[in-house]
Amino acid sequence: MSVDPFNAFLHGEPRAGGDVTTVAVKDVIDVAGMPTTGASKVLHRVPERDADCVARLRESGAAIVGKLNTHEFAFGALTNSPHFGPALNPWNRAHSCGGSSGGSGAAVAAGLCDAALGTDTAGSIRIPAAFCGVSGIRPSWSLVSNRGVVPVAPNLDTVGPLARTAEECCRLLEVMAGKPLPSREGDLKIGAVTFLFERADPGVAAACDTAVAELGPTDEVTIPLHEEIATITQLIMLPEAMEEHLPWMQTKLELYGADVRARLLAGLLLPPTAHATGLRAREWVRGEWERALGGYDLLVAPAMPTTAPRLDLVPDDFRLTLMPYNSPAALLGLPVAVVPCGLVDGLPVGLAITGRRGEDGTVLAAARSLQERTDWHELRPPTPVDAAA
Repeated sequence: MSVDPFNAFLHGEPRAGGDVTTVAVKDVIDVAGMPTTGASKVLHRVPERDADCVARLRESGAAIVGKLNTHEFAFGALTNSPHFGPALNPWNRAHSCGGSSGGSGAAVAAGLCDAALGTDTAGSIRIPAAFCGVSGIRPSWSLVSNRGVVPVAPNLDTVGPLARTAEECCRLLEVMAGKPLPSREGDLKIGAVTFLFERADPGVAAACDTAVAELGPTDEVTIPLHEEIATITQLIMLPEAMEEHLPWMQTKLELYGADVRARLLAGLLLPPTAHATGLRAREWVRGEWERALGGYDLLVAPAMPTTAPRLDLVPDDFRLTLMPYNSPAALLGLPVAVVPCGLVDGLPVGLAITGRRGEDGTVLAAARSLQERTDWHELRPPTPVDAAA
């Protein structure tokens, strides 16, 4: 039986029976002939053409099999749209799968597709990858075209893959970017971000410590301006999101879910100078980052401070607790790979590996090296019966 060439390319070797590689797509990314709704009641379009990232995958032989649930307009961390319901975590359906690419993380973890596309403005690939026990990468900003993707904040938005392994993510990302991703390997200087380990739950921190030991020697480092970075990111994101949604807000405001509506209105209420201030502050942070961490090739930390919360017990400050883990790479456009590194109380833990902008290949090479020496990425969720609450 002939082997599908994209499947062989993606996995490095043919699968039994030559199955076509299946890719599902977050419902803010256009797929020709399939509705794009953003898990909202505001948007419903049936595009005639694929988003650029989808077109590249399709041209390479991937089978695009459907659309996946998301937090409304990809503007939240839980994937619990009031219009389409929550996406459920395959490891335990009483728990969140994260967001906003929660449907993407859950579908890959559950084996519903070989890979999925997500978007990441301020953590939306990394959160589901960690909570669902799969591999994912937020690419360097502008590496992958956003054409055909519903925007959140154009100065921060990225599109990236989620799959079982870092190797698969690398191959997918090369197709989406339209070029190879060169990497530097060996004798890399690695910094472990101390305060992110200290803020994480003890079990999560311990699992990540074990994974970091597999990568080799590390130095303890501190992110400069870590308290300010989240605020600066919001100064850019909220006004840009408001600007994108303003035409709909003027006529359809009541159709938005409460949490997304509140965040959009917050962008509307910010002073007119907020966005320009955020962009200037980003350059200040970039300079401080380079002075403090420019000598490091990679930074490692827990991807998230906790495992996935129960859907009925999500803390009020949930999104705020994730910001220190997500905002630095979002603000500076850095590549971050998240890979599984164990379980705590039956729920996955993810390790984040961050690199310099444009060095996505180096980040994924480190993630691939870790997975060559460990088997955390081979763990699978329990059966649906066992996973029930």
